[in-house]
Amino acid sequence: MEVGHIFPSILLVGLVLLQVNADLGEDRQALLEFVKKLPHSRSLNWKESSPVCNNWTGVTCNEDRSRVIAVRLPGVGFQGSIPPSTLSRLSALQVLSLRSNGITGGFPDDFFNLKNLSFLYLQYNKLSGPLPANFSVWHNLTIVNLSNNRFNGSIPSSFLNLTRLAALNLANNSLSGEIPDLNLPSLQQLNLSNNNFTGSIPMSLRRFPNSVFAGNNIPFESSPPVSPVLAPSTVPSPNSRNARGLSEAAVLGIIIAASILGLVAFVFLIIVYCSRKKSKEDEYSAKFQKGGMSPEKVVSRTQDANNRLTFFEGCSYAFDLEDLLRASAEVLGKGTFGMAYKAVLEDATTVVVKRLKEVNVGKRDFEQQMEVVGSIKHENVVELKAFYYSKDEKLMVYDYYSQGSVSAMLHGKRGGDRIPLDWETRMRIAIGAARGIARIHTENAGKFVHGNIKSSNIFLNSQRYGCVSDLGLSTIMSPLAPPISRAAGYRAPEVTDTRKAAQPSDVYSFGVVLLELLTGKSPIHTTGGDEIIHLVRWVHSVVREEWTAEVFDVELMRYPNIEEEMVEMLQIAMSCVVRMPDQRPKMSDVVKMIENVRQPETENQPSSGKGSESSTPPPPAMGRES
Repeated sequence: MEVGHIFPSILLVGLVLLQVNADLGEDRQALLEFVKKLPHSRSLNWKESSPVCNNWTGVTCNEDRSRVIAVRLPGVGFQGSIPPSTLSRLSALQVLSLRSNGITGGFPDDFFNLKNLSFLYLQYNKLSGPLPANFSVWHNLTIVNLSNNRFNGSIPSSFLNLTRLAALNLANNSLSGEIPDLNLPSLQQLNLSNNNFTGSIPMSLRRFPNSVFAGNNIPFESSPPVSPVLAPSTVPSPNSRNARGLSEAAVLGIIIAASILGLVAFVFLIIVYCSRKKSKEDEYSAKFQKGGMSPEKVVSRTQDANNRLTFFEGCSYAFDLEDLLRASAEVLGKGTFGMAYKAVLEDATTVVVKRLKEVNVGKRDFEQQMEVVGSIKHENVVELKAFYYSKDEKLMVYDYYSQGSVSAMLHGKRGGDRIPLDWETRMRIAIGAARGIARIHTENAGKFVHGNIKSSNIFLNSQRYGCVSDLGLSTIMSPLAPPISRAAGYRAPEVTDTRKAAQPSDVYSFGVVLLELLTGKSPIHTTGGDEIIHLVRWVHSVVREEWTAEVFDVELMRYPNIEEEMVEMLQIAMSCVVRMPDQRPKMSDVVKMIENVRQPETENQPSSGKGSESSTPPPPAMGRES
């Protein structure tokens, strides 16, 4: 290359670097002026001499570290009004969180210079006065949380132009007037409670529960009373006698005696059935225990010697049913749908064998369901490698994950050699599992259901992202009995009532897993006084009392600068575990929400589903800011 061509190139690179440094330098000065002019009680490590990106508390930069894109300073103890021409100079800012401070004054007019702002959290301050009229300048606005302030006046009509707005929280202010018809295409979370609104609820907002409008001067439409259905009475008169002239006492004695005999016979039949069933289970369990019966005896007893393992295309395993039955094995655990074993074959190949119980479909339906499950190839879904069907045995073969399940990682004995799950790993578990479930939900024309989401069915793949297992079994198994174990805590209310799982119930179960990751607690656990605690109810009660910090796992307290992310993940979890199924987000939306919490970390990760991911911002949960 000629010297004359080199110098212009060097000059161009130098000019670009100067511009980058100038932009970040301007952002630095704006932030320093902000904290200098606004008194605060918590010490911040913002210094002129220290680097801004990845160092200053609460500050996030873009990938090339040229601009500040997020400022999160909750609970810093700010007192007074926001100094003008400070934060408003951060022209690349996308996320601003100043929640839970003592900020006073009106809504800062110069905030509208932040054209790229997408997430605004100013809740739990002392802001007052009317809301400004020009919200529509924020074209990318996705979340607005101005709750628990002292704002008055009406909701500006400019909110109607916020086509990307997914969540709006104006609760616990002094707003008045009629509620505008916020017929926004992306709006999924709303809270206007405890204001002074009048009039009626607009038709477009009646899809939200009445609780989001409670505490206003708004009449609610009441549902018509349901008339009880009265069956014809068959109860005889107290003085009546039967046709043979028997007294009531005699009839009652006969009924009691018959009931006792029937009960004795029923108990006898149950004992016989259980003993036979246990004998058969013991027989088949012996197949997978080291030193158990030989493969020849097993095959002869199953009376299905011609059946073989069915492997899926692309599977590199080279073993058959006899190799599997000859393998040394250990029990990994008993799940909702059967027992899982770790099987080590003669060539040192290690797999997981799942023995299904209570399958209620025939061979054809079973094989069709296995074909669907085996066809799902995704890095966040544990791949089904093979299956086996006979009259007495139904097996599924998976890869073995040496690190164990997320349940074991979270709830294993704390202390000793156990390594606590750090926040980064928990985030990877959440985003991976969410992507896997979202992919599962695209099968069967978007109607496929996992049906058994829990932390013991989530593992870590090679990139340490969550990976979902045990899918698609709920439709081929007998209806689930009311659970009495930890699994009960994952069941959505409608599943507990109907025994039937659906995609919204998968979302609920995933929300419980998120709560596990955040709290470190099992979905159903006991206290020191043996009191049974349901995790979802407990978290609701803690958040309702505004003790949100008490929710989080003490093992997470050692990691700095994650409070905002934990609160945002808590909001996502709470949106997943709402009682009404139609009010829960879809898993594809949950993926977007979680990706937004850690967008720079996950941009290079493949999106969920079969197609490309939408650029629409994620609809987050309401409540406290993330």
